[in-house]
Amino acid sequence: MTNEQPNNPLHGITLEALLRSLVEHYHWQGLAERININCFKSDPSIKSSLKFLRRTPWAREKVEALYLNTFC
Repeated sequence: MTNEQPNNPLHGITLEALLRSLVEHYHWQGLAERININCFKSDPSIKSSLKFLRRTPWAREKVEALYLNTFC
């Protein structure tokens, strides 16, 4: 069996790479304006944001959607 997902534009992109791209593009303040999540507002870091996004499916979906709208 193969794990390829040709119709998934996020296939092969790690959550960390996705988040780093968004932070580079929008900076933390811009991310907080677009997605109202405390981990982007209060003392933001890649590590704390990844921890939150991995535990919170609705927040991860919003971040993934922003990435797709921005870069795809």
